[in-house]
Amino acid sequence: MTDEETPIFERGDVVYGDDPFKGDKDARPWLILSNHEGRPFHGDQYIALTLTSKSWMDGLIDIPGESWLHGGTPDESRIVPWGVQSIDHEDIDFWQGRLADGIVDNAIAALVNELR
Repeated sequence: MTDEETPIFERGDVVYGDDPFKGDKDARPWLILSNHEGRPFHGDQYIALTLTSKSWMDGLIDIPGESWLHGGTPDESRIVPWGVQSIDHEDIDFWQGRLADGIVDNAIAALVNELR
């Protein structure tokens, strides 16, 4: 996340924001994959993967404690590699933390595999 007055979230940031499938009153954590740097909507729109506290689904990516460089989630969370969404900056409530590059790379590779 940048230090600007209106922060721009970066690859690896975990933010808490609106869940488009549950309405405006429900929110969830999201892993930012891209902030469109050099593209239209840079800092306004982000490609993200959802996080979940559920553990019963196959294919979820566990987040070991050492993968959190800063912050974290209140409950043990996993990355949902097929839960891709484009989220707007205005739908983000707050920054929760930052994940290491390795786990972000794994999440992106898993997303690509989901698309094949």
